[in-house]
Amino acid sequence: MDVLSDVLREVRLTGAVYFDVHAGAPWVATTPGSASICAGVMPEFEHVIGFHLVLDGRGWAQLLDQSQAPMCLDVGDAVIIARGDGHSMSSEPGAHAVPDTDLYRRPASDALPFVLNEFGGHGAKTRFVCGFLGCDSRPYNPVLEALPRILHVRRSSAAGILSFDLMRSALEESQQPRAGGEAILAKISELMFLHAVRQYIDSLPEESTGWLAGLRDRHVGAALRAMHGQPAHPWTLDSLGREARLSRTAFATRFAEVMGMPAIQYLSKWRLQVAAGLLDRQGMSIAGIADSVGFGSEAAFNRAFKREVGAPPGAWRRRRTARQLG
Repeated sequence: MDVLSDVLREVRLTGAVYFDVHAGAPWVATTPGSASICAGVMPEFEHVIGFHLVLDGRGWAQLLDQSQAPMCLDVGDAVIIARGDGHSMSSEPGAHAVPDTDLYRRPASDALPFVLNEFGGHGAKTRFVCGFLGCDSRPYNPVLEALPRILHVRRSSAAGILSFDLMRSALEESQQPRAGGEAILAKISELMFLHAVRQYIDSLPEESTGWLAGLRDRHVGAALRAMHGQPAHPWTLDSLGREARLSRTAFATRFAEVMGMPAIQYLSKWRLQVAAGLLDRQGMSIAGIADSVGFGSEAAFNRAFKREVGAPPGAWRRRRTARQLG
């Protein structure tokens, strides 16, 4: 079981390239926090991850709260804002502007990406693409909380080289639109994100903790593969310890130290995420979903789901259906 792929599939990660920006210095583009634009750009999701990739020239990326120093992005570099923070891209470090929220609406008749020509001034030219990755943030999306608020993906990395070459090729094709072009750009965005996460995992120090560190830990990773491979199985600390090749006590201690929560708590949270996906299938009853993900009863499932997301499964299903229908 590939745990990372399983998670990205269950949280419905879906990409979209929104803007192809041709800018002249001085320029600044400010993106509001995802909570204020999600309904406009990807209404079928409750969370969007912003990203930018520089195709020509140079730019600077910074969170609006200025909690971190601006990042310089050279040709082929990308930046990913996983938790949906407001941020800016600019020709000079530290520049911000009032965002034009009208831009963050997708007209039904227009194909993506929108091309913004003659953006900014008449100075040095920069071309970059901006897009979003929609996903579920609840009941449980461990990737969002495991990534830094802003992640720099350098072109010099394998992830950066691949993303740059694919994105440029697809955008050149979009100048003479062909069937499937928008879908190709979406899939490239998803591929860029996956490679960026893998690069980030590889960069973590040995002593790191958290969900991504758990993926590469020999013992914790084995337990995660078992739980994700069979989420409905009646796992116990003993059986998970056997999968991890540790004693019950040693496994429980190591899992909690690396992951920041007990193994059975993680299993319960992941079962709820799997259940949320099954709620999209209108033919499945709540009781059937509870049984299929390993909860002992419908009542136990209802309590756990409401505790995690603030609403029972039936209400969640109705809201999600309404959102997807627009």
